[in-house]
Amino acid sequence: MLDQTAASAPWQQRPHKPRTGRLTYSCDAGSRAYVLHVPTAPVQGLLMMLHGCTQTPEDFAAGTNIVDSALALGWAVVFPAQSRGDNAQSCWNWFSGADQQRDRGEPAILAGLARELAMKHGVPKNRTFVAGLSAGGAMAVILGETYPDVFSGVAVHSGLPYGSARGVNEAFAAMTGNPARRSGKTRTAAVPTIVFHGTADRTVVAANGGQIIADSLAKAEGQQTQIVQTGSAQGKSFTQTATLATDGSPLTEHWEIDGLGHAWSGGNPAGSHTDANGPSASAEILRFFTDISGEV
Repeated sequence: MLDQTAASAPWQQRPHKPRTGRLTYSCDAGSRAYVLHVPTAPVQGLLMMLHGCTQTPEDFAAGTNIVDSALALGWAVVFPAQSRGDNAQSCWNWFSGADQQRDRGEPAILAGLARELAMKHGVPKNRTFVAGLSAGGAMAVILGETYPDVFSGVAVHSGLPYGSARGVNEAFAAMTGNPARRSGKTRTAAVPTIVFHGTADRTVVAANGGQIIADSLAKAEGQQTQIVQTGSAQGKSFTQTATLATDGSPLTEHWEIDGLGHAWSGGNPAGSHTDANGPSASAEILRFFTDISGEV
């Protein structure tokens, strides 16, 4: 039985203070604005945070409250911004066939930005990670599928599996649990993945989180060991299922949070699409990425 109460509370109480203005990254696939936070000490990791629909980098940073704790680890944090010119609701275009492929569209832009920042700031190998909420979570899955050489870990909150839609109509069907599952070439190796989903999510139903985990584990070789724990945090109970590889290293973690809707678990009410109750997704994401990177 896990009790996350003590670990969650500080994340909800710490205020967010923006540290940088918007910058712009451009490549052959296009350009996007972004907000970057860099620690004063040598950079030990890079975390890309992808916001959900109707959100901005600043809003997402406030709601997740992840920046200060990431900086304390020596990690840089980048929040790319989706432009309204590319999506009227500021959603990442996870349902567009052109944005589900390597070297094209939004995956190419985001992976190129991550590569450039990692090189510029001397990020150690295998310490670049991506996390996202909703449409941002779906795009994080795509980046794990198409750029496993860039991103060493994926975190998905209330997101969708790879290839579950091609077009707006299929996107809405996938969100309600009726994906158009498509075969095709994806990553050949498993990228460690942590998923959070609320059982009361009516925007993107929880079955999508389970499918993300299943897709990831299908790519892992060798024997797998599952450890299931239950607990409660800030008034919400949860089930955490961790799957380990033969050598004991983390493959996936699946957090199913009872009564949580379409919102960041354990978030800061200063941002949109957050729920202050429940385990801190931000704390657990940083812990999971720290575990898989071998940091002490």
